[in-house]
Amino acid sequence: MLAAMTVLGLGLYLYSPIHALFEKEQFAVVNADLTHVERTVSDAFLSVAIDTSLVTEEKYINLLGSQKLRTLAKGLAPGYLRFGGTKADFMRFHTKEVATRQQAFSRQFGIKPGVCDRRPISPETEEYLKSEWVLQEELILMEEHQNHCSKLNISGSTVDMLYNFANCSGFHLIFGLNALLRTKTNTWNSSNAEELLNYCQSKNYSMSWELGNEPNSFMKKSGIRIDGTQLGKDFVHLREILRRYKNFQDSGLYGPDVGQPRDHTENLLEGFLETGGKVIDACTWHHYYVNGRDTSLSDFLSPEVLDSLATKTQEIFQVVNETVPGKKVWLGETSSAYGGGAPGLSDTYVAGFMWLDKLGLSARLGIDVVIRQVLVGAGSYHLVDSNFDPLPDYWLSLLYKKLVGPKVLAATAFTHLGTESKLHRVYMHCTKSNSETSGTGAVTVFALNLSKKTSTIHLPPLLSDKTVVLYLLEPAGEDGLHSRSVQLNGKVLKMVDDTTLPVLTGIPLPVGSPLKLPALSFAFYVVKDANAPACR
Repeated sequence: MLAAMTVLGLGLYLYSPIHALFEKEQFAVVNADLTHVERTVSDAFLSVAIDTSLVTEEKYINLLGSQKLRTLAKGLAPGYLRFGGTKADFMRFHTKEVATRQQAFSRQFGIKPGVCDRRPISPETEEYLKSEWVLQEELILMEEHQNHCSKLNISGSTVDMLYNFANCSGFHLIFGLNALLRTKTNTWNSSNAEELLNYCQSKNYSMSWELGNEPNSFMKKSGIRIDGTQLGKDFVHLREILRRYKNFQDSGLYGPDVGQPRDHTENLLEGFLETGGKVIDACTWHHYYVNGRDTSLSDFLSPEVLDSLATKTQEIFQVVNETVPGKKVWLGETSSAYGGGAPGLSDTYVAGFMWLDKLGLSARLGIDVVIRQVLVGAGSYHLVDSNFDPLPDYWLSLLYKKLVGPKVLAATAFTHLGTESKLHRVYMHCTKSNSETSGTGAVTVFALNLSKKTSTIHLPPLLSDKTVVLYLLEPAGEDGLHSRSVQLNGKVLKMVDDTTLPVLTGIPLPVGSPLKLPALSFAFYVVKDANAPACR
């Protein structure tokens, strides 16, 4: 019988048959390399989106003036705020008649979007807009399910409110331009985009850009077919335009925001990268695990469903590396279920298994930025609901932002048989440098227990005698996995008031104590003073 092999210098822990003694115990042995950084992701790795459907009627952009919503957004900064989605390709910028209507609404309700330290909208206006939004949301989802896209117009006032929200919340705005404005020869008609650029330049705004959303679906949405080669040329044209503006000469340009890789999508992406790959700062694609209309609880807990992300990601990287090697890859739009999410699942505790695993796996695979669909808006995959109450995935994101740094370490969980564990999914990063919980070479481990039994997480020997701070997230109340609230170490998380988030406090565990992870739950473990060589 082979003995367990421990390489203390590397922090590696390898399985041996002696672990068969523990067959009756649910546990995972973590094999990790603490000596070098496997990957480094962007400091804005976890970012968020606001869908363009929010401005189907322009007055709803004023919801971004909510003090409560701004407090919640600030908690997730720094990051990118993407303003895009299906409706972006049906949106036009107008400076006159639409602006007049929006300005009239702003005057009526006393809205003043330009100053960060002033409440842009009153509580009464906020309640009015939220009550109206409930009906608007139903219309948006109905339109989406019918694959119908009506045109919409926005004004400078809308851009002002959007930019102000991003800027005052600590986000960098990425604005999605309409790619379906075409000339008679099916090239991109940039005239409307140039009107918007002129306006943003006059306001001295600093922002980044996209062009088009899921071009693989253009034919289905609009009856217009644009191949990848032409789309790449359109991006080259956009980059040439941006270089004419002082504020946008070096601004970010991201695309093509394709859907999940399939034959047509991969061909489109390859053609796009061959002609336009050199002018973009990152290649963006979209990922959802399931269809929100026919999914189930079991899908959200399925290792096979979670593993599907790796397959799709590898397919994207293969195309990118063959055409523009070294180009950064982003998940430009992502959540649990497409079609607006799965009600009762995407907005509850169980969605955290998909979300936390996606964050861990994406970083491990080399995705540089993950943009969550959506911060707030129509559907059920939002982080903040229509009453601006934070949902479980919001608190999970907030904790991730607090504890997890951009340096990714190689870590894998193994079963007592020495095989990679499917039910215990473990990721490891250097702890965020400004975290008050960190010490010398601290590491943050986050783990998901998909099994129906409490499990023990065995860390590498190099970490076994260190102080560990526990942040255990479990559903609150009687709804279990379907709960819309969450508790941290037994305390229900909620805002203190509209301007204050709670302090997220961990529990220091006795040195050397086993790390117990309850059934169907997930947790963060910060190993203080781990002295990991990769994290010093």
